[in-house]
Amino acid sequence: MDASQLVKGLLDVAVLAVVRDEDGYGYDVVRRLRAAGLEDVGDASVYGTLRRLYSAGALTSYVVPSDEGPHRKYYAINDRGRSVLEDGSKTWRAFADTVDGVLGISRVAA
Repeated sequence: MDASQLVKGLLDVAVLAVVRDEDGYGYDVVRRLRAAGLEDVGDASVYGTLRRLYSAGALTSYVVPSDEGPHRKYYAINDRGRSVLEDGSKTWRAFADTVDGVLGISRVAA
C-alpha cells in the first residue's frame, strides 16, 4: 500500500496538529511532520496545505524578520482551525477503528 495516498488525505489534520502545538513557518512545519514520522511528506504539499488552510480561515499568519535570509511567514491556528482539527481527528479515529475492525485488530482503550 502506498502510504503517500493516506498522507494526502490526512495532511490538513496533521498540519493543523503541528501548528496547534507551536506556530511555524513552511519548512519548520515540514521538518516537524517528518520528525513525527511522516518522512515522505512533500515540501510543496505542505506549503500548499498551509496556503489553503489560511485561505479557508483555519490559520492566521504573521511575518518575522530573519537575520539569515528572507523574512519568514509564520502560521498560527485559530478557533476555526481548532474546530477543523477536532472534526478531522474524530473522523480519522472513526475511520481507523472501522478499518481495525475489518482487519480483526482489537485496540485497548486508553
